[in-house]
Amino acid sequence: MDIRSMKSLTTIRLIVQWCFLFWVVGIGIRFGLFINSVENGAAAPLVSRPPGVEGFLPIGALTSLKYWLVTGKIHPVHPAALVIFLAILLMSLLAKKSFCSWLCPVGTLSEGAYKLGQRLFGRNYRLWRWFDLGLRGIKYLLLLMFVKLILLDMPAEALSSFLNGPYWAVSDVKMLHFFTHMSVTTVVVLAILVFLSFFYKMFWCRYFCPYGALLGLASLVSPFKIRRDSIGCTGCQRCSAACPSELAVHAGSAVSSPECTGCLTCVACCPEQNVLAMQPAFWRKQPLPVWVFPTLVVFVFISGIAAGMVSGHWDTSLRYADYQKLIPLLPYLSH
Repeated sequence: MDIRSMKSLTTIRLIVQWCFLFWVVGIGIRFGLFINSVENGAAAPLVSRPPGVEGFLPIGALTSLKYWLVTGKIHPVHPAALVIFLAILLMSLLAKKSFCSWLCPVGTLSEGAYKLGQRLFGRNYRLWRWFDLGLRGIKYLLLLMFVKLILLDMPAEALSSFLNGPYWAVSDVKMLHFFTHMSVTTVVVLAILVFLSFFYKMFWCRYFCPYGALLGLASLVSPFKIRRDSIGCTGCQRCSAACPSELAVHAGSAVSSPECTGCLTCVACCPEQNVLAMQPAFWRKQPLPVWVFPTLVVFVFISGIAAGMVSGHWDTSLRYADYQKLIPLLPYLSH
């Protein structure tokens, strides 16, 4: 890849990442204004409720997924949660774990943290190999726990009871309060995670994110993979040194690990032209243009959201009056 393409690739991803981050922040602010109207007793909301806020409810989305699989219906209370979940899952099935490195706001902030750490301290650190492998298993154990409790053990009656109950109805409000009314414990835990993220690349994503674990497993069937031309490769190992997931990109013909997020950092760092590329196995011609994969990532996500909107499974069935009745119950809905 020539220097111009490298810069274009890096710029494209930065634009996509930060545009999505600002969009998510905008959704949070809008939802905060909506709930503030309710809590202040306003007769009508200052702004309408943004359905996109339901993207912060992945565990509830997993419950909605089972409800959909069991009943064939999408539950109307927070349908956008399931729509967003399915769109992101489809991204992984088609385009690696690209949500994590192109759209996820936590991933964007985590990446910014370790890059800032590089500048401040001159380097990032790596844990012992055996310790790193053990910690990486934590996110898969957390995923297994949620899958067992919700997809395997939760009976149909419990599904309906949960999704029709007040706790699920105000789960978006409880998530908002998690950020706006943090406990001391929450602040301490977040501070520790942020601190460690300066020294270790993608600390939260690498070791503790069960959502990322699910997307990584789904990405194993993705036709797109980082592929290496062993003939043109000089063995400089810059790709492996730059990889945020610390994968040995230089060691194989293709990167099939569930830890690969499709960030294309290795491709951008490769000094040789056309040695590394993100493309499907059936593409035997010259490497695809740098804009193809980002376009696929964004297109799949937007198409999934658009499908939910067009099918009428985007806006919640709850109305402003329902929030006025439910929010006073929040102190009694702790479990």
